[in-house]
Amino acid sequence: MLEKLAKQTAVYGISTIVVRFLSYLLTPYYTRIFGQETYGIVTDIYALIPLALTLLTMGMESSYFRFSAKADQAGGDVIAAKRRLFATTWGVTSLAAALFCGAIIFFRMPVARAMGEAYAAHPAYVVLVALIVLFDVWACIPFSRLREQGRSLTFVGFKALNVVLNVALAFAFGIAGLFASGFGVGWVFVANLIASAVTWLLILSTVDRTVPHIDRALLAAVFVYSLPLLVGGLAGTANEFIDRQLIKYLVPAGAMAQLGVYGAITKIAVVMMLFYQMYRLAAEPFFLSNFRKSDFVEMNAAALKYYVMASMLIFLGIALFRDFFALIVGRDFREGIHILPVVLGANILAGVWLNLSFWYKREERTSLAIVVTGAGLAAMLVSGWWFIPVWGYFGAAWARLVSESVMVAVSWWLNRRFFPTPYPWGRIGEFVVLALGVFFMAEFLSRCVDNAFAGYAFNIVLFAAYAFYLVRRERIDVGALLRAALRKK
Repeated sequence: MLEKLAKQTAVYGISTIVVRFLSYLLTPYYTRIFGQETYGIVTDIYALIPLALTLLTMGMESSYFRFSAKADQAGGDVIAAKRRLFATTWGVTSLAAALFCGAIIFFRMPVARAMGEAYAAHPAYVVLVALIVLFDVWACIPFSRLREQGRSLTFVGFKALNVVLNVALAFAFGIAGLFASGFGVGWVFVANLIASAVTWLLILSTVDRTVPHIDRALLAAVFVYSLPLLVGGLAGTANEFIDRQLIKYLVPAGAMAQLGVYGAITKIAVVMMLFYQMYRLAAEPFFLSNFRKSDFVEMNAAALKYYVMASMLIFLGIALFRDFFALIVGRDFREGIHILPVVLGANILAGVWLNLSFWYKREERTSLAIVVTGAGLAAMLVSGWWFIPVWGYFGAAWARLVSESVMVAVSWWLNRRFFPTPYPWGRIGEFVVLALGVFFMAEFLSRCVDNAFAGYAFNIVLFAAYAFYLVRRERIDVGALLRAALRKK
């Protein structure tokens, strides 16, 4: 069964890498045409959008996967049951998005003033963002349906089209000189809005003429499952992006400039985030299927070990060569490259607690998500309030790492308490400690060797040695693993 997960991860992974690579072309572009403060607006907005999406989707993505699996298990007219589930979850999220968008547009001036001077001068920014959220939420459940049906190529094709259109419009607007106009950075949001609207129109072709329609009885059952995920998801998403808002409001001077630098550097951690995203896209529907408990426990334990192995390789591949990766962003933003290893570490931990969350989603004890993400949010607020006024964006990076560490610790305790799973923590710890040893050794050598070429050569040797160690330690047949991941169904 892990071969199936490897294959799905490969499909989502290769395609997601291509799609996100195109998307991240905007980072070197924007950080070269905008200053730190202007790019800070982009960072600010794209930290708020995920929070709105989490609020308006209400945990319905995970609910859709879980109740689809229940429909398969129950038998009978499975197609009709899934159609009713799809219409209901799509209907309630679409209604919520429409009400939200209408409210934001109606109260755009008060909202703009609350967000800061840049938005008060251009309240149209707020309207554009509300419309982006509207179309993204309207497309969310249809995208989840594609994942549930295993239509990964269609899923990725639409996502790719969205990104390609967004990137193409951004470059076209830049060539036309629109970013230098009075509306300025607002054209970034215009490009995004057009891409989101086109994607929504296209994904309507996959819904098999189903229209949003809320079955109240079904919705009540779904809400029992999804409401804790909503609360936990809000806390989790807030935790993931509130570091940007804390910089905005807690840094004494030059907050938007620091926000711009922080946002640019976190974008450099793209490879780690790509791996996390492709793993989540494949693993969530996979682990929420109807496995026997013994099979689920065995596969979940093995999956975490291999996730950590791959993550530590990615960590070293970026952290050891971060001066090279710094060239992705404009010169004015490279001053913050020293926070990159901390950001990478936080991203790894996000994947660890994601893996530790599958058991309570499977067992429908989703209220535990509130405990995990609430603890993480509290840790973020406390550490951010302490670190950020003193250290700025460097403090934000460490606050994020503290928060993710707390969520992993709480998830581990809950798992041990309620659903003991034989995770190979000894082996996982061995891989992590050795990787950190390689990193600190490379840092020490870089201070002892003035020649940059020799330093990179040392780092390549250290990285290759660590990779070789992993393969030998786990007795991995790399060729067989690749063939299993890429084998056609």
